[in-house]
Amino acid sequence: MLKKFKHHLHQNFPFLEDGRLLIAVSGGIDSVVLVHLCHQLNLNFSLCHCNFNLRGHESDDDEAYVKNLAKNLQIPVYTTSFETEKYAKENKVSIQVAARDLRYAWFYELLENKQYDYVLTAHNTNDNLETFIINLTRGSGLEGFTGIPPINNKAVRPLLAFSRDDITLFAIKNEIVWREDKSNARIKYIRNKVRHKVIPTLQEINPHVLESFQNTLEYLNESQSIISDATKNISEKVVTYENDLLKLNCKKLTELSNKKAYLYQLLHTYGFTAWNDVVDLISGQAGKQVFSKTHRLLKDRNFLILTTNTKNITEKGPFLIKETSTEISHPINLTIQETSDGIPENKHQIIINKDLVSYPLSLKKWHHGDAINPIGMTGSKKISQLFKDKKLSLLDKEKIWLLCDAKDTIIWVIGLRQDRRFTVNKTTKNRLKISFIS
Repeated sequence: MLKKFKHHLHQNFPFLEDGRLLIAVSGGIDSVVLVHLCHQLNLNFSLCHCNFNLRGHESDDDEAYVKNLAKNLQIPVYTTSFETEKYAKENKVSIQVAARDLRYAWFYELLENKQYDYVLTAHNTNDNLETFIINLTRGSGLEGFTGIPPINNKAVRPLLAFSRDDITLFAIKNEIVWREDKSNARIKYIRNKVRHKVIPTLQEINPHVLESFQNTLEYLNESQSIISDATKNISEKVVTYENDLLKLNCKKLTELSNKKAYLYQLLHTYGFTAWNDVVDLISGQAGKQVFSKTHRLLKDRNFLILTTNTKNITEKGPFLIKETSTEISHPINLTIQETSDGIPENKHQIIINKDLVSYPLSLKKWHHGDAINPIGMTGSKKISQLFKDKKLSLLDKEKIWLLCDAKDTIIWVIGLRQDRRFTVNKTTKNRLKISFIS
C-alpha cells in the first residue's frame, strides 16, 4: 500500500510533498495508518486531535494515545476539548453535525494561526460509499452522489482511493496499534447501520462493489461536469447582478425546457427546498416570496430577486423619537437639529415647523392606504401611488421608512416626499432640520 500511496500522492496531490501539513487523528485505524504512511514518506506534518468528551474516560484515553503516538514519532501534536453535547443542544443539531462543525472550525483556526498549508483527514472508499447511501436515503441532487471531495478548500483526503480492507491489511502487516471506538459498533447511528448492515449485504451481491462504486463516482462526476457547463451557459443568459442582488429573468426562464432543474442548479446552494414553489414564482404575482433559512426569493415584476433574510424585513416599528433626541441610529440613521435654514439641501433632508408637530415622533413602515399631502400638490396622495410614480421595486419599497408625529400624521416619506402640513414659512420661528444618513 505504501508504494501505491506514494504514487497516488505524486499523481493527484503533488502539493503535499513540499507542504506543511496537519493530520487529523482520532486514534482509530484510518487516521493512524495515514500518519504512518506520511511518516514513512518523510512528509512534513504535525498531528491534531479533538476530544469531544462523548465517551467518558475512553475519550481521554484516545487523547493520551495520540499524544503518545506523536511522542514516539517525534512530531508536534495539538489537542483541544469540546463540550459537544452542549453545542449540539444550543445549536439544535445532531451530535455528528456538532462534532463536524467544531473540528473543522478548529482545524482552520490551526491552519491560520500556526501557518500550516493543509489539513489531512483519513476518509476512505468505504466512507465514501456510506455517505452515498445515506444521501440516497435522504434524497439528494446529483452533487450528493458525486462523493466526498478529495480536496475541499484546505482539507485534503488522500485515502479516498483506498478501502478499509487496504488500510487494515497495512496496519496488520506493519504491526500498527490503534484505538477502537466502541461506538462504531452501535447501529443506532445511521452511518453505523449502513456500515454493518447495508454494505455487507451489497458485498454479498457483488464482492467488487467498492470497485464498481468508484467507477460509478467517476461517471457521476463527469455528468456533474456537463451539468455545470450547461448551468453556466444558462446563468449567463438569465442571471444578472445589480447592487449585490442576484436577479433571474422570468421571461427567459419560461423559455427553458426544464425550469425546475435549472433553478435547482442555480439556487440550491442558498438552502431552498420547496422547488415547486420556486418554479411557481416565475408566473406568480409580484410580491410573492419563497424562503430558505438564510435567503428569500422575491417576485418583482419580470424578475426573481435573491436576497438574504434580514432583520429589517420583520421590523415594522414604530420606533419612538423623544423631543430631546438629536441623533437616531436605529432602525435608520437620522440627525435632528434646530436651524434657521428655510430650504433643505437635498432629498435626504427636510426642514419642518417644530411648533406644528406633536411628540414623540415615530419611525414606522408604510401600509396600504397610507397617504400624505405632498408639497407642491393639492389634496392627498396614497404612498402606494407615490411608489408607483417613482417606479420603485418591491425591495426599494421595503427599505422606505415613514417619519410621523404623535398623532400618526406622516411628516416625511423618508428620501422621497415631505408633507406640506409641516413646512416652514417666513414667519416660522422654531425650525428643525432632519437629515437621513444612508
